[in-house]
Amino acid sequence: MTDVFDIAIEGLLYDGSGSTPAIRTIGVKDGLIVFLGSGQIEAACTIDATNLVIAPGFIDVHTHSDVSLLLDGRGQSKAYQGVTTEVTGNCSFSAFPINHTYLKEHADFLAGIGDDRIDLSWQDLEGYRKALHESGIAINVAPLVGHGTLRIAAMGLSNSSVTDDEISLMQELLIKSIEQGAFGMSTGLTYVPSGYSSFKELQALCDVLKRYNRTYATHSRDSDILGDDPFLGPLNEALELSRKTGVRIQFSHAAINNPSLWGSAGKWTDHFANAVSNGLDAAFDVYPYDASSSALTQYLPTWVQEGGVDQMKTRLADEVIFEKAAKELSLGWSANLIPWDWSRVLLARTDSLLDTTPGDSVLVAAEKLKIEPERLVLELCKLGGNQVMVVLFYRTEEDMRTFARSPHSMICSDGSAIPFDQGNRIPHPRSFGASTRAIRLLSRENKDLALESVIHKMTGKVAEHLNIEDRGTIEIGKAADIVIFDSNTVSDGATFLDPAQPPIGIHYVIVNGEIVIEKGVQTNARPGRVLNANSASSPR
Repeated sequence: MTDVFDIAIEGLLYDGSGSTPAIRTIGVKDGLIVFLGSGQIEAACTIDATNLVIAPGFIDVHTHSDVSLLLDGRGQSKAYQGVTTEVTGNCSFSAFPINHTYLKEHADFLAGIGDDRIDLSWQDLEGYRKALHESGIAINVAPLVGHGTLRIAAMGLSNSSVTDDEISLMQELLIKSIEQGAFGMSTGLTYVPSGYSSFKELQALCDVLKRYNRTYATHSRDSDILGDDPFLGPLNEALELSRKTGVRIQFSHAAINNPSLWGSAGKWTDHFANAVSNGLDAAFDVYPYDASSSALTQYLPTWVQEGGVDQMKTRLADEVIFEKAAKELSLGWSANLIPWDWSRVLLARTDSLLDTTPGDSVLVAAEKLKIEPERLVLELCKLGGNQVMVVLFYRTEEDMRTFARSPHSMICSDGSAIPFDQGNRIPHPRSFGASTRAIRLLSRENKDLALESVIHKMTGKVAEHLNIEDRGTIEIGKAADIVIFDSNTVSDGATFLDPAQPPIGIHYVIVNGEIVIEKGVQTNARPGRVLNANSASSPR
C-alpha cells in the first residue's frame, strides 16, 4: 500500500477538547482528518512529532484581519504562531455590507482598525469572500458582520434617533449577511457610529441573531445605560440583551482600564459566572497583555467625532472649537473620565505626521514639539483621522490572568494577520505573539492553566461557541487544521518596541490539509478559505 494519506503525523495529541493528551497517529487526506489511531501509516509526507505537541490549529476568536488579509494574504503574524482561522468583523468593524452611497464613510471607518485603505468594490459577504479567495489567503476567515458597518450601510453616520424603518433595514442587511454565512454580529459601543445605538436597536438585531442561532459579540460601552453601576454596568447591558432575546453573547476583550479599579477582575468574573449559572449562554474573550490598542480618535469627546472624519477635521480647524475639545480631552478619557497619564500612551502609527516617531509616548512626543499633549492628540487626529494608532498601558497582568483563568473565557489576540515588514509602524505585539504568549505565560511559567486548557480556549471552546462545526478539535471528518509545536520552548518574540518578530517553537502549521509553516518557515501555500456558518466548509 503506497501513499494512502497525504500527510501522516505521530506525536502527543492535545485534541482541543480540554481532555488529557495521548500519543496518536493522524492521517490527512484531501484536506480532512481521515485517520486517528496508533502505529505507523503510509503517506506522501510523514511528520515526526516525537517530543512535540500536536493540536488543532488555533482559532483566534477576536481579530481585525478584515482588510489586512486582502493587503497581504500570507497572514504572516498569525500563521507563524499557529493560528489557522481568524474570526473577523469584531468591535463593529467589518468589510461588508458596503453601501456605495456611503463609500467614503465606510473607508474612513475601516481605517480605524489600522490598515491602509483598499478598494471596497463589493457590496456583501459573498463579494468579500470572492475577493479574498481570488487574492489567496494562507489561513481561514470566520466572518462576523460589524454593527458599525451595518449601520453606515443603512443610514450613514447619522446620530439622529433611529427610525423603525432604519432598524428594519439593518435587520434585512444582517439577515442577508447571515444567509451568506456570517457567524454573528459584533458591536463597538465606544466607537462612532455603533455607540449611537439604543438598547431597542440592539435588541431588534439580537432577535435576528437568536432566530438564526448566531453569536452577539460586544465591545461594550464605557458607561451604564441601564443603571448606575459604572463597573458592571457595561457587562450588564450585554447580559440583559441575552436575557430578553436568548441570544448567545460574547463579551469582547475583558479588561479593567481604570487604575482605581485594578485588582477587581475577580468580582467581574464572579458576576459573569453567576449569569451563566442562571441560564445565560455567554462567554468572553481576553488577550494576554496588559496594554490595549486602537485608533487615537476613539479617545476624543464623542461630539468631536460626530459625523465622521471629515466633519471632525472641519471642527478642529476652528480654533475656538479646538480649544474647547482640548479642554474636555484634558479631563480624562472614557465616560468615566479616567485621568490621563500621557507617558502610558504610546504612538504606534502616525505616518510621520508632525515628525512624530512611533514608539514615543504622547508625553515625549509633545515635549519634543513643545506643545501640550492634548493639542498634539487633536492635531494628529485632525491630520490623520482614524489611521493614527496608539497603545495604552492601562491594565494589569494580574487582572488579565484572572480573566484568563475563568472557565468562561476564550483567549484571543484582538490583533491582525499582518506581515513582519511593518516599515515605520510599531503595532501592538498581540498580532505577532498572543497565542504563543498565552502558552508560555499562562501555562508553562505561571501555571494558571494546564496546557490542555489553554489549547481548549484557543480551539474547541471557540469552535463550540461560534458553531464552527468542521474544525477546532482533532476528529475524523474534520478539516485538517493542525499546529505542531514544542511546549517546552514555545514563546512570543514580539515586544512593545520591537513587535514584528516571529515566535519560537512553532514547527508546523497545516491549513485545510496543506502545510503553511514547515520547520518554522512559511511556504507558498494559500489554502485558506472564508468559512460559511451555514455549512461545514469544504477544505478545497
